[in-house]
Parts: sequence; C-alpha cells; structure tokens
Amino acid sequence: MNKSKQICPHAKKCGGCQLLNLSYEEQLKHKQVKVIRLLGRFCHVEEIIGMENPYNYRNKAQYAFGRGRNGQTVAGVYQSSTHKIVDIERCMLTDPKADEIANTVKKLLKSFKMKPYDEVTRQGFLRHVLVKTAFKSGEVMVVLVTATPQFPSKRSFINALVGRHPEITTIVQNVNNKFTSMVLGDKSEVLYGDGKITEELCGLKFRISPKAFYQINPIQTEVLYNKALEYADFKGNERIIDAYCGTGTIGLIASKNVKSVLGVEINKDAVKDAKENARLNGIENIKFFAADAGKFMVDLAKNNEQIDAVIMDPARAGSDIPFLSSLVKLSPEKVVYVSCNPETLARDLMYLSKNGYKVKKIQPVDMFPHTDHIETVVLLSQRRPDTHIDIKLDLSEVDITAAETKATYQEIKDYVLEKHGLKVSTLYISQVKAKCGIIERECYNKGEGKSRVPQCPKEKEEAIMDALRNFRMI
Repeated sequence: MNKSKQICPHAKKCGGCQLLNLSYEEQLKHKQVKVIRLLGRFCHVEEIIGMENPYNYRNKAQYAFGRGRNGQTVAGVYQSSTHKIVDIERCMLTDPKADEIANTVKKLLKSFKMKPYDEVTRQGFLRHVLVKTAFKSGEVMVVLVTATPQFPSKRSFINALVGRHPEITTIVQNVNNKFTSMVLGDKSEVLYGDGKITEELCGLKFRISPKAFYQINPIQTEVLYNKALEYADFKGNERIIDAYCGTGTIGLIASKNVKSVLGVEINKDAVKDAKENARLNGIENIKFFAADAGKFMVDLAKNNEQIDAVIMDPARAGSDIPFLSSLVKLSPEKVVYVSCNPETLARDLMYLSKNGYKVKKIQPVDMFPHTDHIETVVLLSQRRPDTHIDIKLDLSEVDITAAETKATYQEIKDYVLEKHGLKVSTLYISQVKAKCGIIERECYNKGEGKSRVPQCPKEKEEAIMDALRNFRMI
C-alpha cells in the first residue's frame, strides 16, 4: 500500500477526490468505519479490500471544453457545484493516455482554428471529449461531443489525432445541441474504427459503446464480482436473476456456474449491448429482457416460477419499495446485493431484514480510491421458521441513524445528476426541502441579506422533488 500523501495541485478547485488529505491507509480505515457504522448492525463487516496501486485506475475520462479568462481553450472538469471548468492536464486517477489525448485535442482546436463551446452564448464547436480505455486489450475510444453536426476539416482533424495517438482504435462524433448538463446527445456518427472497443473481464469479452455503462475501475471490478460469486456459492443447477443487469456483466460471468440466467434491465440500449456480449462469448444459457425488474419478478411469482437467487446491482439511489416487495414475493433462497452506496444499502437491508431475509456476509471493496465512494457486496438468505422468532419492536426505543431517515445533500445531488442530468446546489435543495416542510438551518435558504438569493428553477425543483420522494423524505 502506498503510505505517502500525494496532493493533487487541482484538489481545492476540482473537489473530485474528497479524501486526498488522508494517506491511502487512512482512507481505507475511514471507509471501514463508515461501513461498520451504517451496516454493522446487520452482521460482521469484513475488512475492506483496497488497491495495491490506487492511482490511474479510471478507464473512463470526461473532459469539458470551454474558454478561460484570457480566452484560451481549457479542458478538464467542472468545479464542485459550479459550471466553471478547472483546466487539468494530468489527473492522478485517470489513465495517462486519456489525459494525453485530451491535451492533444486542445492543441488541435487551436491549430484548426476551432472554438470550444460557450455555455453562455451557446456558440462554439467542441463541448466535451470522452475517452474510454480497455486496460487489457489496449483499445481506446475517443468521443468528440460537438454542438453541431457540421465538423469542419473533419478528415484532416481525425488523421491528425490518430497520427499523434496510434493507440486510438475508434473515434465517434456525438452531437449535443441542447441546453443541458447531460454530456452525450442522442445522435452519433462513427468517424474512425467501428465505434466500440472490446475489454476483458473475469475471462469474458465485453463490447463497450459510447453510451454503455461499464465499471470505472476494471481491476477492482474483478475483485468485486468474484466476491459476489463467492458469496453466491452456486452449485450449477440454479436459476438466477441478474437485476439492474446493464450490459450483462455479472450475469454473463455467473452463467458458467448456474443452470440459467435471466437478465433484466429497463434501458433498451443496455439490453442490446448485453445480448451482443452474450453472442460474443458464445453463452446460451442467459436471456435478457428490457423491462422493469420489479414488475418482471412479480409476474414470475404469479406464474409460480422458481428462482433460486437474485443478484442485484442498483444505481447510487439504491432500490425502491416496489422492487424490494416483488423480491420478497418471488422469495429466492439467496440475494446477492452489490451496492455503490452504503447509505441506501442500509435502508434496503432494513426492509429485507424485516421481510424474511437475514444478512449473512458483508464485504466492502474500495473501487474509487481518494473519493468517499464505497462498493459493498452483501449476501442475504431466507430466514427459516425454526431458526428465528417474531418480536414486536418499539421504534421509539431504536436509534435510527440519518441514513435510515434521510439522504445527505450529496446523495440528492448524485441522484438528480444520474437520473435527470442536472447539477443542483445545496441552496436549491434546501429551498425545495423548505417548501416540503423539512426545516433547514436558516442560513441555507435565506442568504445574508446582502444580495438577492437565486431561486431554484422549476426544472431543477421537480428533479429535487423526485429525489426526495425516492429517498422517502416526502
């Protein structure tokens, strides 16, 4: 483990790495304590699995392009809670190749006399550059997100970029002409290569498209998924469901250990990629369905279908009551919950624990060193009537933590960004909470009286309301 404290020169402005003030060992201890505080009531929490080299682990890098104070082109990330771009030439978390490519694009813009996009005037050409790197295959995808479909000197620009970076295997132009915080638009055109890259994970190959979700840290993803399969302890004759399956990674990896897999994902594009990945690997005992996982499982229960285990890997917002209640109705023997948010995980485990399941094992995995995010694998199994008794619980005697009763401001921000593609401030959240009767500290939503306090726009208010409903705060 690296014991030194490596301070990034962009840390104060960027805000992406919340734990840079701690050594890596201290970060792991901090995360271990957090998981124990949130989940320790359910069962013993294993020691968090960290990385041998907690740097350069991100296989996806996203760069916003714009103009600096002096009119020069800048490329990097948005400063926390703002739309000011922090110009970053080197990030300690991303693959160095990605940073090099982004810096080259920045120089080429000047050479070709192209302008970066200006969010205020809504003028300019290049909005974002997205670089995806396949660590094992070495393939690299570059996505140029432009404000218009017209690409001046397109062929010359692409030749210049590939000439400087022959490791690039495909380039895609994505057009986003909307006034939105979303990075990618609806239309794409392949400019070089076939528009996808191939990566290897746990012995299988996966095709990755510009919009496809794929775990950011491939090294720790193998650790995470192998731990999930270890906990599942499949014997070979099980029928299982991979819920929130995305492009099918966990289900496809588990397929060799079970009789059959049903993958369920509401995103049709992800299901299309999942089916392609199954064909690519010659896997025939898995079927993918574009459907709501909760409703899908309710239908299975109505038809008396026997499902032995469910693997679930929801987004940061966690699961919801309709899904969890359908899971209880389907009544699989085992549930393997892969979580990227221990706070919403605690909420969901509480529900399952009250409805026939017992938490057996908990394993935290550090997927995102130097940030506050934690992945966790949990094994649950059905309670047996002869091994437990029902008791009446007076909730007034129970110390309910904040994680069970409300979401943090950061969790609300993450939910709104992930689901609605909008960035919202703490001020806006507090204003909406106040409208709902949730009392906040006075300074949060009134300001100091020296200037007019900005009011939350309607679009963002509706998105925040959705988040509050999701976290059962209203």
